[in-house]
Amino acid sequence: MSAEMQSSAEYSTRISDDEITVTPAAGAQLAALLSQAEDEVEGVRVFVSGGGCGGMSYGMTYAERITPYDKVLEGEGFKLVVDAVALNYLRGCQIDFVQQGMGASFVFNNVFQAVGGSGVCGACGAAGGGCA
Repeated sequence: MSAEMQSSAEYSTRISDDEITVTPAAGAQLAALLSQAEDEVEGVRVFVSGGGCGGMSYGMTYAERITPYDKVLEGEGFKLVVDAVALNYLRGCQIDFVQQGMGASFVFNNVFQAVGGSGVCGACGAAGGGCA
């Protein structure tokens, strides 16, 4: 097998802009969270799990280690870590950080777009929630 063929078959550990994007506001918040985290934390992990009224839901937690099955999006002061399975559900997603009234939160726009979801729950009407 030629070196060119071998390199094209390698698994890229970098998250591309086609897979997930992070807005400047979200990037700044991720960097702030990581600057306050314990030394053992390598990044912020985005995960997908079953549940919610329409199917899949997502969340964020600290990543204490990056595994061979993870892909990483590196920004200024932060690393966003997503495993290969979750990335298949989140492909095309934009992560934003929005301040509304007295509260602020991360918002996932176009979530589950790759698998036919809208990020809006048809059953309960919750926008950006965990519905596929």
